[in-house]
Amino acid sequence: MKAPLLVAAAIVALGVLYVLVPVVIEVFLRFRARRMLRCPQTGTDAEVQLDARKAALTSAFGPEKTQVQDCSLWPEKEGCQQDCVKVS
Repeated sequence: MKAPLLVAAAIVALGVLYVLVPVVIEVFLRFRARRMLRCPQTGTDAEVQLDARKAALTSAFGPEKTQVQDCSLWPEKEGCQQDCVKVS
């Protein structure tokens, strides 16, 4: 009875290894760089660092969730709605 369970566990592990891991890595690499975005509130350009780790981990289970980790307009505009992420 152990052999079928072992085979099923191996299939699941290979699925995770060959499907989820490349997706997570690709999303992390895409969001790790700082980028220039236009702030919808001020209308000025801002250098933004997105939370690549959160985007990568959430991409394994659906669309990635992006969140600003650091912004050149902070601390004055910290706590904003982060609409710049939705536009980009």
